[in-house]
Amino acid sequence: MEEITYGHDMTVDRCTNCKGIWFDLGEAEELKGKWMSEFVDSGNPDVGKEYNKIEDVDCPRCGKRMEKVSDPKQPHIWYEACAEHGMYFDAGEFTDYKYETLLDKFRDLVTGKRS
Repeated sequence: MEEITYGHDMTVDRCTNCKGIWFDLGEAEELKGKWMSEFVDSGNPDVGKEYNKIEDVDCPRCGKRMEKVSDPKQPHIWYEACAEHGMYFDAGEFTDYKYETLLDKFRDLVTGKRS
């Protein structure tokens, strides 16, 4: 992981291999509303889609298996979450999470919610 700083007050961790992003509790929600914050998500979304197929992902903080959850507003986005420490987005997912578009509404219909 490498540390990526947004502005002067927020640092997130990005995987040097797949470019997925780890957000400590509350960071993703806070960064979502900040101008130009999508630039922390510099990975290839196609690579992110491949990594998103991996079901068993452990929390980088505590090592416990994270839960695979879908975003309530955009159910086509499936990320990993540790209730105690934070959430992990594969490459491209944070940018998608930040912007809700008409195409996203279509994706939600096609992809559906995670079972």
